[in-house]
Amino acid sequence: MAKVAVELERALARRAEYGGAGCISSQLLAQGDGWTAEDVVCTSGPRDRAFEEQHSLVRVVIVAAGTFQYRCALGCELMTPGSVLLGNAGQFFECGHEHAAGDRCISFGYAPEYFERLARDAGGHQPHFGIARLPSIHALSPTVARICAGLIAGDAEWEELSIKLAAQAVQLSGGSPSPSASPSAVARVTRAIRLIERHPDETLTLGILAEEARLSRYHFLRTFERLTGVTPHQYVLRTRLREAAMRLATSRTRILDVALESGFGDASNFNRSFRGEFGVTPRVWKRAQATADSC
Repeated sequence: MAKVAVELERALARRAEYGGAGCISSQLLAQGDGWTAEDVVCTSGPRDRAFEEQHSLVRVVIVAAGTFQYRCALGCELMTPGSVLLGNAGQFFECGHEHAAGDRCISFGYAPEYFERLARDAGGHQPHFGIARLPSIHALSPTVARICAGLIAGDAEWEELSIKLAAQAVQLSGGSPSPSASPSAVARVTRAIRLIERHPDETLTLGILAEEARLSRYHFLRTFERLTGVTPHQYVLRTRLREAAMRLATSRTRILDVALESGFGDASNFNRSFRGEFGVTPRVWKRAQATADSC
């Protein structure tokens, strides 16, 4: 299991031991003039009621572990590890855990005026989001991996990361809202995603995932892609690469060992996949993160 999920598992274990309703805990990671970064852990589950809340700031939130349903005027989205929640200031929303308990997120908040300047500088025509989620896509992988690595290491250049993430959110959010899906479809895909999250290094074929979701392979493939924005193969591969990137940035483990422990059969396949996702080789990535930490 990824290191980033450890704190969530501990929080869920404490709730199971002591009982009580699910809750949200938030730890401020950093803040500056017009922005904040928080580590948010939620232990709510299927038996907990979803309450309507309101974004006081513009929000760009990376899901680091767990799953949940995000509902707002822009639609209902299944939030999965690696995806990014988008929230406009003043927007009402609900987060529900009808199908599985708990999530951990890195939440960046921006004052509306500050975000408007960022959006303008990034080339955005509108300082407001027209969709509620960015799926776990290739363009976001390096930024998501760096932010999650910073969360694990306890040290990151949060202001730089907050600006980069906001700019990407503006540039990538011009798509159409995802089509609605039935609660049954969300529950089935959630089961498969939780299996991937628990065992990203294992052999997870389309057949295994479809069986976990209790769907035919055809219907699982179509439903998974509709809800997550990527195919099951892309999701598994991206999960493995994100975990590998975090390990390379936060430990001294050999690259070959990281490759094998992340589910890749050999170093050449790992190097090729890593470079395709992050634009650099694992060695260059590891050296760059070490250099950034020493500055």
